[in-house]
Amino acid sequence: MNETVDITKIFGEDVFDESTMRQRLPKEVFKKLKATMNTNRELDSSIAESVAAAMKDWAVERGATHFTHWFQPMTNITAEKHDSFIAPTGDGTVIMEFSGKELIKGEPDASSFPSGGIRATFEARGYTAWDPTSCAFIKDGTLYIPTAFCSYTGEALDKKTPLLRSMDALSDQAVRILRLFGNTSTRRVNATVGAEQEYFLIDRKVYEKRKDLIYTGRTLFGAPPLKGQEMSDHYYGAINSRVYAFMRDLDMALWKLGVTSKTEHNEVAPAQHEMAPIYSGANAAADQNQLTMEVMQKTALRHGMVCLLHEKPFNGVNGSGKHDNWGLSTDDGQNLLYPGKSPTENMQFLTFLAAVIKAVDDYPELLRLSVATAGNDHRLGGNEAPPAIVSVFLGEELDAVVNSMISGEKLDKKSSEFDLGVMALPRFKKDSTDRNRTSPFAFTGNKFEFRMVGSSQNVATANIILNTIVAEELRQFSDELEFKAAEGGEAFSRNAFDIALHDLLVRTFREHRRIIFNGNAYDEAWLEEAKRRGLPNLVSSVDAIPHFEDEKSVDVFTRHKVFTEREIHARTEILLENYYKTVNIEAHTAVDMVQHQYAPAVMAFEKFLCDTALSKKNVGIDAKTELDAAARVSGLAADMNDRLNELSALLDEVGSIADVRDTAVFFHDKVLAKMNELRAVVDELQTIVGDDFWPVPTYGDILFSVQ
Repeated sequence: MNETVDITKIFGEDVFDESTMRQRLPKEVFKKLKATMNTNRELDSSIAESVAAAMKDWAVERGATHFTHWFQPMTNITAEKHDSFIAPTGDGTVIMEFSGKELIKGEPDASSFPSGGIRATFEARGYTAWDPTSCAFIKDGTLYIPTAFCSYTGEALDKKTPLLRSMDALSDQAVRILRLFGNTSTRRVNATVGAEQEYFLIDRKVYEKRKDLIYTGRTLFGAPPLKGQEMSDHYYGAINSRVYAFMRDLDMALWKLGVTSKTEHNEVAPAQHEMAPIYSGANAAADQNQLTMEVMQKTALRHGMVCLLHEKPFNGVNGSGKHDNWGLSTDDGQNLLYPGKSPTENMQFLTFLAAVIKAVDDYPELLRLSVATAGNDHRLGGNEAPPAIVSVFLGEELDAVVNSMISGEKLDKKSSEFDLGVMALPRFKKDSTDRNRTSPFAFTGNKFEFRMVGSSQNVATANIILNTIVAEELRQFSDELEFKAAEGGEAFSRNAFDIALHDLLVRTFREHRRIIFNGNAYDEAWLEEAKRRGLPNLVSSVDAIPHFEDEKSVDVFTRHKVFTEREIHARTEILLENYYKTVNIEAHTAVDMVQHQYAPAVMAFEKFLCDTALSKKNVGIDAKTELDAAARVSGLAADMNDRLNELSALLDEVGSIADVRDTAVFFHDKVLAKMNELRAVVDELQTIVGDDFWPVPTYGDILFSVQ
């Protein structure tokens, strides 16, 4: 029998949250800290000692012995260095101390983190700075303090700093729009995010027999399983007891850490699952998603399983994404992307909608590069993920609203109530928009779902881009409307504003209508249609990443002070490096597996066939079957060896390429292509070689290992 748990009592118990702060901090200190948390205003450094003391006392009471500045460098992990609270007293004993200085600033060695050329290896100093807008928490006996990470010369070396900058930029421009609508009470507009997390669970024993899973997170070889996802019987299917036990423990761990884990279910592929939280502010959501991925992996190990977060761990099987549900809300509780009962008459909603549509059309390259990784390239465009072409789905009702504004024709309202034809079943209202699972960027009723983000990615990157480009469009809208108001002087009435706004919206919808696509984005016809519309199709990360340094990209980031030009260049270099280093590790792993596992297994099977044929011949039995099979295996083995030598030769060429972009192109165009050729031969051999000889677990073994 399951133990009864009062979730309301355990939720957030390991978080130094607002409720805990209110109890433990002096009233004035709490008031000043709360002001910083709510408005992003500069922290009053005079309160640091009080906060540090209260935080330490609370942490020690809960069993913590150490603290760490927890940050998000330009790698795909979080980083932490642990220090104990102990301080010597001089008489051979120690006390537990934690100062305001230790809370506010840390000095990790920055030389070994990617910097894109900003810092040389011998220039080691870097700084972490406390982020008071994201709550500290306790994990594994350590107090974790969310921090930003920057170089000695002040450039951001992390993902949190530009995310916070982009949130400020978006808020500033959104408030300008609200003031034009007569709103004088809203002080801040917050970007909100709910990050759905897809993942695979496989048995740890089969995982440990696959070098490719261990070193790269995905299988570099593997023929299709006898049964996969074609029956659609795993999606939303009954959760087996082993997975359910994992999900229950995961929920408990996340709830204690203040993560609002809400929804869990089986996904499309065998062994694939999903967890979705309730949305929160973009900064907290990014922190919590990083924490969620770590807790998922640790919880899985305790259950004898491994959690795979790679975007495409199995070729030909559904990949894993992280749907980024992005919205806008004010500090006084208004959802700016909620259409209301009559979106046609909700001009404020239409203004923000128009800004988002224009942003996506003006900066599709930035949205594509925000999800550019070697892993995600394998997923995008497959029949379970959006294509690399960025488009916006609005749904039938909103599309009709946009068209009516462009044409000037009155919108014909249709019934929005369902009658299922069964008296016992209730009637219910139809949502204003459908769910288009093929769309990269879909409106889902009161927010947008950016579906291109990869499952292992930090959601900060995508939201930095979204916040910044929408801030830019809102700036342009505000500039135009404020200019017209100033031009009209005292005579500029509410009616004149409505006319000016209407003209702006009609022009925006007309000029950016091309980015709206409500059809099937998997259809081959869409590729041709998108090309006709002039929409970019950046198939690979190597195609997308250089657009970071486009003139319009640099302009938008520097104008809103999200990145400096130096930071943009550094991030371009880092993204390209991450790409080719990932493929390089995969290529060397592939070579190792063929040399030390597949080739010996194939030779052993070939010898078995030949020995069997010889034994048959010696007793006068026809051995044609064995000899034919041996000849086929021998031919494929020779082909495998040729592809292996060609791949090895390519890897030997890498050292002669100096430029990071040229290196990334080389790995994409040549190394990855040769890896795929090698894989095709090995996968065909798998279908021939006997099970007793095959050296690694197959897809069937892996995908159905958790029962």
